[in-house]
Amino acid sequence: MNDLISPLAFIGEGVTVGERVKIGPGAVVLGPCTIEDDVFIGAGAQIGAPPEMSDHEQNAAWAGELLHAGVLIREGAVIREGVVIHQGSYRATTVGAGTWILNQAYLAHDVLIGNNATVSAGVTIGGHCAIGDRVNIGMNASVHQRTFIGAGCMVGMGTPLARDLPPYVKAYGSPARIRGLNSIGMQRQGIDESQISALQDAYAEGDLLLEHTGIEWQQLLAADVARWQERENRRPAILSM
Repeated sequence: MNDLISPLAFIGEGVTVGERVKIGPGAVVLGPCTIEDDVFIGAGAQIGAPPEMSDHEQNAAWAGELLHAGVLIREGAVIREGVVIHQGSYRATTVGAGTWILNQAYLAHDVLIGNNATVSAGVTIGGHCAIGDRVNIGMNASVHQRTFIGAGCMVGMGTPLARDLPPYVKAYGSPARIRGLNSIGMQRQGIDESQISALQDAYAEGDLLLEHTGIEWQQLLAADVARWQERENRRPAILSM
């Protein structure tokens, strides 16, 4: 235990803590859980409770009953006050490197959050969701279980999202609709203007599955497109560009 961890925090058995980790007073971290280096966990955060699934045992991890698939918080992540993150049921619930989870957000079991993402205050993410790198989810949005959000997407505050998003789109409204391309985000990632235009054209033509572009994407964008195309049973949100 280091002096950056409050003596008023509870760190249970089966929790591995990296270097320079800061954990605030009143935080509860239950195992199995791995916290990598340079992570910040704010006061009152609750990490590692069992999955909210009626067919899974509600184990007392604080008493050494270590079950389920764990939580993984990658290097440099920030978990702010009052965040709740549950254990995975078959894979570790994961917060990516450099990702910020803001106050009172909730990550259910088996959620995967990519690197350098932002999950804003009050966001609720249902079980089994996969959220890509550099995604920004606005305050009080709610993401239905098993939803996929591609890399670089922006989700407007208060949005109820129940369908998948291809990479680098902006989505908002109720029901959520795809409203355009996150071109600023793409520019910040160093993606060429010609590639941005090609993606814009594909979406404008209704090719949300990106199956008919014939474009040779540059490296970063190619990886983001590949993750989207590997997604089984893609159900894109309604297009309104």
